[in-house]
Amino acid sequence: MTVRPAARPRLVLAALAFCGVLVSISQTIVVPLLPELPAITHSPPSDVSWLITVTLLTGAVFTPLLGRAGDMYGKRRVLLIALASMVIGSLLCASSSNLSVLIVGRAFQGAAVAVVPLGISILRDELPPRRVIPSIAIMSSTLGIGAAFGIPAATLVVEYANWHTMFWINLGLGVLDIVLVLLIVPESAIRTRGRFDILGAFGLSAFLVCLLLAVSKSSAWSTTTIVGLSAAAILMVPLWGWYELRTKSPLVDLRVFARPAVLFTNLGALLIGFAFYANSLSTAQLVQEPTWTGYGLGESIVVSGLCLLPGGVAMVLLSPVSARISSARGPRFTLAIASVLMAAGYVVRLFTSSNVAGIVIGATVVSAGTAVAYSALPALIMHAVPVTETAAANGLNTLMRTIGQAICSTIVASVLAGVTISSGGRVAPALSAYLIVFVIAGISALVAAGLVMFIPARRPEPVAVQVRT
Repeated sequence: MTVRPAARPRLVLAALAFCGVLVSISQTIVVPLLPELPAITHSPPSDVSWLITVTLLTGAVFTPLLGRAGDMYGKRRVLLIALASMVIGSLLCASSSNLSVLIVGRAFQGAAVAVVPLGISILRDELPPRRVIPSIAIMSSTLGIGAAFGIPAATLVVEYANWHTMFWINLGLGVLDIVLVLLIVPESAIRTRGRFDILGAFGLSAFLVCLLLAVSKSSAWSTTTIVGLSAAAILMVPLWGWYELRTKSPLVDLRVFARPAVLFTNLGALLIGFAFYANSLSTAQLVQEPTWTGYGLGESIVVSGLCLLPGGVAMVLLSPVSARISSARGPRFTLAIASVLMAAGYVVRLFTSSNVAGIVIGATVVSAGTAVAYSALPALIMHAVPVTETAAANGLNTLMRTIGQAICSTIVASVLAGVTISSGGRVAPALSAYLIVFVIAGISALVAAGLVMFIPARRPEPVAVQVRT
């Protein structure tokens, strides 16, 4: 029997937030296993890296597509499809050690990232107005909360159990998620009419694949290939935009997304995603650096994962606080102080890389800023787009965070591989490499704070919804 959200909005929020956290965890649980996978799968590291790349690709492609499909065909229906994709992917990864099967499974898991923007849209449609902003703040933050808890949990499993166990756990919780959604979450009656823009979806997907492959494989593939992919991505943009502006039922309403409130919020999301991911990538590796480097602590993989836990707790605690700030001062103000807080966290990190306590403090400050920022982004988007485009709009905002993370991963890998020290035939990143990463990430957060100035301070007038046939 379905529980109506008007009677139990907290239960609806809890079910959707659980979905978001689990999906976010599923994206990161393979990270601690990467050093072991070449031996497990009998494959070179360059092939194993596809377990991250393919998740990034499918997440980027399917998040805006499923968001648009949710607006048109039912958000709960598409949410269940995304959760089913995660369950299928978990089953494949849990039942095989073959790299090809693992890559396919990770592709299915990546597509499930659309759960978060779909959940935000459902909350906007179904909850009482006074609960919407606090609820979407929590839902949006699940992307960061899941990542913060996923890596420590995975390190414990990798250290003390068979690595397949984490995928079996993910599978079981995914099935539970589906049951909870069926029992608790209603289907929204708000729909966008028209036909699904198949050609527009194909064009956007092709652009994202070319762009993200060029970014994520820039250090592994030949220059000719990377230049070709980059050129293809650049050429697709005007062609796709020309088509979207002329079709009756576009996948992306570019006129809406060109508004300053949407455009600069999305650009800010890209930079926030960059700054957030740099924190996760650098923390886990910095703690494990060997002691012969002069700065390394030589800690275990479990300790490196546990260093991220306080940041996860901070994100859980600060998500509702962010909603209160947005309600009192507006999400624009909230995003500004969050970006500055992230930049301050990286300043702390510049001077606290010599001990675990200092590293944890700096990482936690960055995570705190991330929680506040992630909570404010969907509120800014929803203030500027029609209710019939909420899922698609938040899907694109999530996509921008994903692109920021992809760019971050490439830059961090390049810096750590290019600025090194050696001793007795051993090579490791120099301390200055980590400091460069912190400076770049801090600047990224500050630029995001600057972009807030271009977002209109007042909420735009309500948009007249034009129903297309």
